[in-house]
Amino acid sequence: MNWRTALVAACTALLLACAGEERPDEIPDGPSGRPLSPADVRDAVPRPEPRSRYGNNSPYVVMGKTYRVLDSAAGYHEKGIASWYGSKFQGRRTSSGEPYDMHMATAAHKSLPLPTYAEVTNLENGRKVIVKINDRGPFHDNRIIDLSYGAAVKLGMTGKGTARVEVRAITFDKPSATQVSARAGDGAYLQAGAFRSRKSAEQLAGALEREHLQPVSVRRIDGLYKVWMGPFHHDSELEAVSRRVVELGYERPHKVNH
Repeated sequence: MNWRTALVAACTALLLACAGEERPDEIPDGPSGRPLSPADVRDAVPRPEPRSRYGNNSPYVVMGKTYRVLDSAAGYHEKGIASWYGSKFQGRRTSSGEPYDMHMATAAHKSLPLPTYAEVTNLENGRKVIVKINDRGPFHDNRIIDLSYGAAVKLGMTGKGTARVEVRAITFDKPSATQVSARAGDGAYLQAGAFRSRKSAEQLAGALEREHLQPVSVRRIDGLYKVWMGPFHHDSELEAVSRRVVELGYERPHKVNH
């Protein structure tokens, strides 16, 4: 075989290999390959975070259309159509740089800062989920948010594919007048435990911190060492953190005022 024949054979083999390989944009999206129930999906736990290094450039252009990132998520409240995305994007980098995990409660949004936490309510069945918005999309004019497969399972919308939802941002900024009704009140804390021993209180506080439930503090009040989480400024934050504490096997914390 001379060099020309060898070159033609190599090129032919390469073309055949490429023809048989599915391009990324041709891979169909779909659900997880493992069973997932609403009870398996944990709400994201809202906490103060700096803006991500990636995904917050403004303006930005996708498919010839220009989008702008909001200066703040404070006061954001919108109703519209939600969709979901799943297995096609599993493990890929989101716009914020975090890997996409379809089993967690996350979402994509065109204009909210990354990250933003938000409570999403399925207006068709009343189910709720708290998500961490760490990605950009959906780039369709008639959709306001793209939910992870896990979040969609929790909302009961995977069968239909889309649902009419209400999205409320959860922020740690000073609220505007329109946000006052959504606040849990200044100085709202959750008490996770009360102990006579400081060591026992610190052990619980450390366990909660390792689960990213901070800020956590130990306070000596009325002769007891009390483990407090907070402050929190929205009822949805209080509820999400309370549910997470119960999921970890501890007693449900109760609200206390500073």
